[in-house]
Amino acid sequence: MKNTFQFILFFLFSFSVIAQNTDWQTFYEKSDYKETPRYQATIDYCKQLASHSPWIKYTIFGESPQGRDLPLLIVDKKGHFDSKSVKVSGNAILLIQACIHPGEPDGKDAGLMLLRDIAISKKYEKLLDHVTILFIPIFNVDGHERFGPNNRINQNGPKEMGWRVTAQNLNLNRDFMKADAPEMQAWLKVFNEWLPDFTVDCHVTDGADYQYVLTYGLEIYGSMDKNLTDWTRDIYLKKIEKEMDKAHMPIFPYISFRQWHDPRSGLETGVAPPMLCSGYLSVQNRPGLLIETHMLKDYKTRVSATYELLKQTAIVLNDDYQNLKKIISTADEFAASREFRKQPFPLAFDQTYTDSTMVDFLGVEYTADTSDLSGGLWFKYSNDKPKTFKIPFFDHPQANVFANLPEAYVIPPEWTSVIERLDNHGIKYSRLKEAQTIEVTTYKFLNPKWNERSYEGRHLLDVNLEEIKTEREYPAGSVVVDMNQRTARVIAHFMEPKANDSFVHWGFFDAVFEQKEYGETYVLETLARQLLAENPSLKKEFEEKKVKDPRFAKNSLAILTWFYSKSPYWDQSLNMYPIGKISDRVIVDKLHIVN
Repeated sequence: MKNTFQFILFFLFSFSVIAQNTDWQTFYEKSDYKETPRYQATIDYCKQLASHSPWIKYTIFGESPQGRDLPLLIVDKKGHFDSKSVKVSGNAILLIQACIHPGEPDGKDAGLMLLRDIAISKKYEKLLDHVTILFIPIFNVDGHERFGPNNRINQNGPKEMGWRVTAQNLNLNRDFMKADAPEMQAWLKVFNEWLPDFTVDCHVTDGADYQYVLTYGLEIYGSMDKNLTDWTRDIYLKKIEKEMDKAHMPIFPYISFRQWHDPRSGLETGVAPPMLCSGYLSVQNRPGLLIETHMLKDYKTRVSATYELLKQTAIVLNDDYQNLKKIISTADEFAASREFRKQPFPLAFDQTYTDSTMVDFLGVEYTADTSDLSGGLWFKYSNDKPKTFKIPFFDHPQANVFANLPEAYVIPPEWTSVIERLDNHGIKYSRLKEAQTIEVTTYKFLNPKWNERSYEGRHLLDVNLEEIKTEREYPAGSVVVDMNQRTARVIAHFMEPKANDSFVHWGFFDAVFEQKEYGETYVLETLARQLLAENPSLKKEFEEKKVKDPRFAKNSLAILTWFYSKSPYWDQSLNMYPIGKISDRVIVDKLHIVN
């Protein structure tokens, strides 16, 4: 026993000596706060932290398309480095991610310094009393290594930085729902395993000039569970606003201007869609913070503000961890309840301009002159002349698209890419044991219109809907997604076609809009006359359509195709939504399924 005790003392003494003798300044600090490290230097520092602190584990959570490891640091005072033991410990789990846009590396350098000050110097070791930190220093590792001085035209430092998008030219902060990028698929595995209680996503903003070093985004406008919204607004936000003011770093909501670049036009904010990190967290019943430091401030100032807000966030979680975890648990339970499905579910929000709040906005003097070169407005800001503007802040977005949620959705088994996305997002489902005829509500699609230009590798689709109730046979292996689960909000945004991040909107079901069988005109001429003879009311319908649609009346092929669509030869699945909605709980419970 004596020898064991002496060994422990020797180990602790040796560890202390090594830690003191190791150079713990980050690359950023050594550069006089003007540079950010490349990928390998960042990884080396992360591994150095892990090798010198029993509180830190370095691991990887995936691989990029160009073959780079995706790094993750797990920080826990008790040495709990797996999700199960951390959850048993009762700690709140804080995820901090940086370099989702590698041209905006503030969070990487701030996070590395904060972890050092927590686990090495022990300056803020109490932050780990009730908090476990997951830190992703570089999310978009391939974009990070497209390194150069000219990657951010609007940004004041660092000297060089990474590129906004991945090697596949995808913006990860538009990919949280559709999850096309391998990096995002890897991130979702981490998220589903750990289910962080709070997430911070670090960015640098573009836009006008103003005095704030940092603006923030929080989902407090109606897209998140009410109790979580109240906690975020009334506890978290009030505390960080107070502490950031004390640190002489006043913060303001992340905003847009009603007229771009022009603060006097008024400010507006809204609800983030689930394709964005903050919007995704809200439909997962998890609060999150979007940090947007101001691109015109120098790099040291921006990193310092990010550092301070990360620290203050950890303080709030450490102090209120039990309350937050209880509220999250209740939100998860409510999302899985029938009570949740009783009310129409909001799928999208729009800003209302009938109500606003007058605010003091810390801006700078500026002019807006007509450019003699472009003919547009040329805004000229004078950051050495601060000015406080009394202007309207439009912060009352309202839901404008709703859906009635069913007890379950049914997906035919052939739609494998859709089913894979369910797995990515931790959505639970069962499969039909044998083919079954099920009474469902579904949609017929009308007037589909695709964007001419691609967006994030896809051509977005807008479509009108006609709701239909029908009996439909679903084959064995069809997927039944029961809404009695905590991910019900995510499911609704995927399955309801009018949602901005639905499978339909992102083009997962484009094939159902394609006609695959055609009739020759000489055959259709005969068929049309046969149909008219058999159905006298069809002639009236035909004449009315010609009057309403003159272009149709002059298009012989359109006329013959219209008659074809009235015949039994027509493809009845064309323009029909393959997914069915089961609204009767009794039907769901009677399905023959295999878990």
